Amino acid sequence: MVSAAEQMAANTSWAALGKAKDLRSRIFFTVGLLIVYRLGTFIPVPGIDGVALREFMEQAQTGIGGILTMFTGGALGRMGIFALGIMPYITASILIQLLSSMVPALEQLKKEGEIGRKKINQYTRYGTVILATFQAYGLAVSLETGDLVTDPGWYFRAACLITLVGGTMFLMWLGEQITARGIGNGISLIIFVGVIAEVPAALAQFFASGRSGAISPVVIIGVILMVVATITFVVFLERALRKIAIQYPRRQVGMKMTEAQTSHLPVKVNPAGVIPAIFASSLLLLPVTISTFSGTSTGPIMSTILAYFGPGQPLYLLFFAGMIVFFAYFYTFNVSFKPDEVAENLKNQGGFIPGIRPGKKTAEHLEYVVNRVLVLGSAYLAAVCLLPEILRGQFAIPFYFGGTSVLIVVSVAMDTIQQVQSHLLAHQYEGLIQKSQLRGKGKGRKKRGGPARR
Repeated sequence: MVSAAEQMAANTSWAALGKAKDLRSRIFFTVGLLIVYRLGTFIPVPGIDGVALREFMEQAQTGIGGILTMFTGGALGRMGIFALGIMPYITASILIQLLSSMVPALEQLKKEGEIGRKKINQYTRYGTVILATFQAYGLAVSLETGDLVTDPGWYFRAACLITLVGGTMFLMWLGEQITARGIGNGISLIIFVGVIAEVPAALAQFFASGRSGAISPVVIIGVILMVVATITFVVFLERALRKIAIQYPRRQVGMKMTEAQTSHLPVKVNPAGVIPAIFASSLLLLPVTISTFSGTSTGPIMSTILAYFGPGQPLYLLFFAGMIVFFAYFYTFNVSFKPDEVAENLKNQGGFIPGIRPGKKTAEHLEYVVNRVLVLGSAYLAAVCLLPEILRGQFAIPFYFGGTSVLIVVSVAMDTIQQVQSHLLAHQYEGLIQKSQLRGKGKGRKKRGGPARR
């Protein structure tokens, strides 16, 4: 049977958006802050040689330059004040999440409710400042080594450091404001806008290569079909669930007796989301990033690493797939889905899996089910991330197209649309409640006649 809430969600039309004033104001607020972010990507860091930087990024566009430009919304290619993007904050938050599952003190903070969450957020901000400082200084030194600076020296390093760290912290603040007062997750939307902003230029370059004869029409049609098929595949598997039946016994709450209830515990095919792909990409691209921004000073060890682990190489693809699978399991069982905690919560609520004893046996059963589901989920992540890499290397596509960007765009779009529908559904509920209250008042107002005359 379909619940009333599900029926209302199915009947929700986008025409109701005009009546939901709070939702409209949230959408306008979100769009306004995202426009501020896009404008900031065009403000350059002081002391950069624009001509030399443009020539350098054109040479590196198909490799690490395209990857970093995609995640920063083009700010790195123009060396804007948001050149570091929001990635230091994401890295810091992921590290804090991993540490909170392994360090007892942080794990205790997670159990303290709102106060613990605020402290963890504060630690994440401190970690963001530290990571952004190291990355900004390394980028400043790399720019000087690559002769991309008009006046190298400590003054440029200090100016670059302050500008880039300040830009990252401002982006973090923008993301928090969008999450609190806008629609959707602010940090995810910033990455989403950065990826989408580079799509028109990449498509124009792709079709220009086709007109010039560098790429055959068959390859162009094949890439377009592959993109459509990949997006469809990602949408299907991101919505896929493994439902575990949960039984709640009959119990008495105060003077009221509640009947036995049957529910289910949803387990996503991909519980870790896009985190494994981001982790694996960051680690594997580290040597390429160092060699790219260090100019010609590449030693024999770095040359050997790049020869075997450069983008598109067989060992690179093999280790990329292995690290995606590893991080999918590691992040799922340490952060997103802990079988012991889930089993303990079910036991405290009186729920149980039919045929499974509560407690340790339930945790073992959940671990067994999630392990089997993750076989499909990790294979799906590896396939989505590796297929564009293989095609880009085989057919020499002149722009960076990666599975990580597809995962980010699809997951963020689905999450934002779901939040918009939730706001519309809440607006419909408010309208129904107001109508019922008005009808109740109308029924209560009966005309009373004068006293009967005898």
